[in-house]
Amino acid sequence: MAERILVLLGTKKGVFIAESDAERRSWKLRGPFCEHWPMNHVVGDPETGTIYGGGGNEWFGPAVWKSDDFGESWTHSSAGLAYEAGVEPVKAVWSLHRHNGSLLAGVQPAGLFRSDDGGENWRHLEGLQKHPSRPEWTPGGAGLILHSLVVDPEDEDRIWIGISAAGVFHTQDGGKTWEPRNRGTRADFLPEGQNYPEFGQCVHNLVMAPGGSGRLYQQNHCGMYRSDDGGASWRSIEKGLPSTFGFPAATHPRDPDTVFLLPLNGDTAGRYVPDAKGAVWRSRDGGETWQDLRKGLPQKNAYFGVLRQAMATDRLDPAGVYFGTSSGALFVSADEGESWTAVAEHLPTVLSVETLVLDQ
Repeated sequence: MAERILVLLGTKKGVFIAESDAERRSWKLRGPFCEHWPMNHVVGDPETGTIYGGGGNEWFGPAVWKSDDFGESWTHSSAGLAYEAGVEPVKAVWSLHRHNGSLLAGVQPAGLFRSDDGGENWRHLEGLQKHPSRPEWTPGGAGLILHSLVVDPEDEDRIWIGISAAGVFHTQDGGKTWEPRNRGTRADFLPEGQNYPEFGQCVHNLVMAPGGSGRLYQQNHCGMYRSDDGGASWRSIEKGLPSTFGFPAATHPRDPDTVFLLPLNGDTAGRYVPDAKGAVWRSRDGGETWQDLRKGLPQKNAYFGVLRQAMATDRLDPAGVYFGTSSGALFVSADEGESWTAVAEHLPTVLSVETLVLDQ
């Protein structure tokens, strides 16, 4: 059976879709969709082909968009995407996760909502807002956002989230109760002696390795980390990388030891690729060693950044790797990062990249 792949791009001015066959050599780009809304995260349901996009801002308000025809037409809803009276209103949807018929949405200011009817209606999972640490959470540079949503594929009640700048939290009961899981991750911006708090770290991206081992990878404002116990403890794997700073991370679809990063040159140095030379860094041994992958990427005057949700892999063999840049380019590798091709340029700033592989 032939396979069709869609690369779903959330941008500052709507949704774009790049499409190819399993060879991933020739691409067609469609868009913009969703009336040029700022779209923070776009995901696809591999079982139905439905595409969902979460976005908005303080001017548009929050909403989740939906397409049942691969982007040809869209509807949207914000019903229930609101906190109770007296709480700072929801500004935007920042992350989405589709699993077993339900849809989760992480929002700004940080909170979690759930829909059981395909995004038409939403209910607030209040447990996170009621966590004792909530009054002490502080926003990161983009605000207090819940940007990373990781759900155990074997148990949908087990959820990990990343909040800037509150850290990683975990629930085992579907969001009723939560605990911080930040032991071993630094907060270099805090006073000396307070750099390993229970919460308050600025996590940038959180991803789960395949295979059900409980392994997680985390790109943080202050380093790159790996956990082998579901986030209960973390250890640094930044040795060999050009920087301790970056946003995106992506895991291999089958190999838990393979992870991809795109480091940036630092918090105060411009936040672009080190030495203005494009490179994706790959580890084949769980972060013990790293290799820079540059073939086909610009090696001079490359002053782009890549944001926290703007890198993804696909499930094909060999796995494809994708990233979108702040300058509106989409780069594709069909050979697990060995070589790269720019398949789109001059788009709006790319905020998220996800893949949807369809059998047809």
